[in-house]
Amino acid sequence: MVNFLAFVEAGGYKTEDYWTEEGWNWCQYKKAEFPLFWRKNEDKYFLRLFDQEIEMPWNWPVELNYLEAKAFANWKTKTTGKTYRLPTEAEWYRLAEQNGITDNNFNKLQANIGLEKFVSPCPVDQFKHGEFYDIIGNVWQWTETPVTGYPGFKVHPLYDDFSTPTFDGKHNMIKGGSWISTGNEATWHARYAFRRHFYQHAGFRLVESENPLIIRNDSYETDSEVAQSCEFNYGKPVLGFNNFPKSIAGICKQYAGNQKSLKLLDLNCDTGRTVFELSDSFKQITGIDFSARFIRMAIQLQEQGFIRYITKDEGELVHYNDVQLLELGLNPKDNLQFMQADANNLKPIYTGYDVILAINLLEELYNPKQFLASIHERLNAAGILILGSAYDWEKNKIKRENWPGAFKQDGEPVTSFEGIKALLQDNFELVEERQNLPAAKILSSRNVEVSVVEISVWKKR
Repeated sequence: MVNFLAFVEAGGYKTEDYWTEEGWNWCQYKKAEFPLFWRKNEDKYFLRLFDQEIEMPWNWPVELNYLEAKAFANWKTKTTGKTYRLPTEAEWYRLAEQNGITDNNFNKLQANIGLEKFVSPCPVDQFKHGEFYDIIGNVWQWTETPVTGYPGFKVHPLYDDFSTPTFDGKHNMIKGGSWISTGNEATWHARYAFRRHFYQHAGFRLVESENPLIIRNDSYETDSEVAQSCEFNYGKPVLGFNNFPKSIAGICKQYAGNQKSLKLLDLNCDTGRTVFELSDSFKQITGIDFSARFIRMAIQLQEQGFIRYITKDEGELVHYNDVQLLELGLNPKDNLQFMQADANNLKPIYTGYDVILAINLLEELYNPKQFLASIHERLNAAGILILGSAYDWEKNKIKRENWPGAFKQDGEPVTSFEGIKALLQDNFELVEERQNLPAAKILSSRNVEVSVVEISVWKKR
């Protein structure tokens, strides 16, 4: 506590620079001057305990919330020139393991935990674990890690309201247990997290770090359009329909073969399933989508191997979903790259491809005719173009003059495919007659949107 007193006396609770925005808002709202359990009478400090108030024992740990602990670390960083922060959950486990603490002996070590020693904290140098004190017990230790499930986490249907409400990036982990922790709170595997302004008999230890800490956001994706895309790409087949992006990958392999020297461009890659399915079949694959929201999920899968998202069940009920590439038999290869770009205004770097996929793309463009008239410039000689569309030109309010077809001309109907063929015929030959492929997108547990996508395969002349 004596070190924290220096922070208090240095005006720590009155200096905004030491606090995060969330922390400073809390500090101002609470009008805090020191930790909640401290009492001050003139120049003398006291500590409020479970059933009494005592003169401040300066060799006990300070009990506070994460926001205060973070402010102290920032103050120490600014005043010493070194970088201090709280440990991560992984670093706490590493610290414990390096000092002989394991799942097997956690409950056998001498520590102020489980109400076995005291009904309060105690001096920080009373219980030693290896080279450190109080790795377990005395007070919980705040970490920098927001709680989320480990990869492969599944929600148990009988306990669905415990963990997932805290997977929002706003609840930080506490580790090690405290003097009052009992039962499953006093175990090696205990994973509890609280809002950063909460008090939970928690203190902290500091880590001196040379590099800035980057916290991954492993929370569940709640954007409904992105979540529906994730389910469309990686969810289980619905109503007997095959997975559409996987089927597209199969068609691509059929016409491009398995020539690993080829380059592929997927111009509407969505959240990436087709790209991952083709990673073993091409030397280089570039996945492009107009929306960075979708690309972000594909990049997370490539970098971390998993994503999480929430889909609608019925009413206020939802499903929590977890996707792992390895469980799907896919690997995040380094020959893949995902980029945000406009297919109607591609940069010159996007050229020299052997295969181009444009699935459900035309109806997303503001000028599909312009795209069709110029896409050959991006392909190598004898390159393959695979188109797929439901021809819903009105969906995104595309101007009628930019439709390739689906209108009458000189009193005669011109289908979308006929218009596409007219735009491509100078530079492409049709490899195979059209085929229809159903695409089923889950909007909720009892609401499925099914479209029929017409696939055509073209070869550059």
